[in-house]
Amino acid sequence: MKRIMKTLAAVFAILLITQTTIAQQGQSGYSLNPFPKTITVNGSAELEIVPDEIYVQIRLMEYLKKGDPKRDLEKIKADFLAACKAVGLSDSLISIASYAGNNNYYEVKKKKAPDMLAEIIYQVKFSGSRQMDQLVEKLDDEATKSFRIVSTSHSRMTDLKKQLKIKAIQAAREKGIYLTEAIGEKLGEAVTINEPAEWMQPMYANVALRSNNAGYEMADGGEAIDFKKIKLKFDVSVVFAIR
Repeated sequence: MKRIMKTLAAVFAILLITQTTIAQQGQSGYSLNPFPKTITVNGSAELEIVPDEIYVQIRLMEYLKKGDPKRDLEKIKADFLAACKAVGLSDSLISIASYAGNNNYYEVKKKKAPDMLAEIIYQVKFSGSRQMDQLVEKLDDEATKSFRIVSTSHSRMTDLKKQLKIKAIQAAREKGIYLTEAIGEKLGEAVTINEPAEWMQPMYANVALRSNNAGYEMADGGEAIDFKKIKLKFDVSVVFAIR
């Protein structure tokens, strides 16, 4: 009996000490909430860059001229690739986006309409508008049905985004410092960081092309119009402790 009483007394003492410790920690607030005072600060950073990767789709089609034999697609393709090489475009920058004329569906339709014209769409990666204009000067105006910019980017896009995110977080910290100093406090460590939301606005300019059949005209004076810049912006929200 005495042994049982001693055991119960020991358990009661442990429970009392535990409850007292929890109560003290709750009053101080640091164990239950290590950051009782915080400030949430927003930071942003933005940058405008000139694209150096311009993706263009060029649609070429067979054609007929009165009194002349049909200009077939194989010859048009060969001339186009030769023109690309002449302006410094390597094979790695050229790919086929679409090809009508080398499939069963096309062959069936052609039997019903022997004069059907085959076509191909190339996608070409340019480094600038001047190189684009140089290629257009060499294109077959009759075969070129469209010359369309589909997207723009930058070769250092990943690195530029990383730098902007860092600047956005640094801007949030600087703001947190002067806001806490305004109330006689000091900014502590970062508690949480929400990764910056990405905002990108690609802005295109009309590119000066010589091929009227492609739907473009040259700018005044014959100079190529450069691309507008791509605008990048990142917004971040950071929670800091107040010391």
